[in-house]
Amino acid sequence: MDHIGIDIGRVLTGPTVDGVADTSFLGTTVAEAMHSPPATGAFAFIEELVRRYDGRVWLVSKCGASVERKTRIWLEFQRFHETTGVPRSHLRFCRERHQKADHARELGLTHFIDDRVDVLRHLRGLVPHLLRFGEDGDPCPAWAVPVRDWNEVSEWFDSNAAPQIEVARH
Repeated sequence: MDHIGIDIGRVLTGPTVDGVADTSFLGTTVAEAMHSPPATGAFAFIEELVRRYDGRVWLVSKCGASVERKTRIWLEFQRFHETTGVPRSHLRFCRERHQKADHARELGLTHFIDDRVDVLRHLRGLVPHLLRFGEDGDPCPAWAVPVRDWNEVSEWFDSNAAPQIEVARH
């Protein structure tokens, strides 16, 4: 059964678009950060993933305590949980990048979308499908799938990751 993990920073919020990084979320007050928009298409496709995978979608983010607080407030302000169907209990934070592997192991993640190759390296061999999100950063290694934006994430899932359908046995 598939379980999907999604990073937040530079994936759900503030991705680089046409070579321009949106860092407004990180360098602002909580009030200013609320108006930082989500990545184009992110909420709509995450809602689709929640439907396809029967709610088995988690956000897993590495950040400090202040950014965690700001992120939780931003998710509420943007009505993320109501819009996508991702439960609040499916929000995980860690302080070190390598700790995402602990969450992946615990949740049984089969897919992970992250902008950082160094994070994906920790998940290699643990999570079968690794998607390197965005248009900047380290080059995408051969063992990960490069996706520039949420449209390409959607295309990849449509082509490669048909959900497992549970068949009722009588």
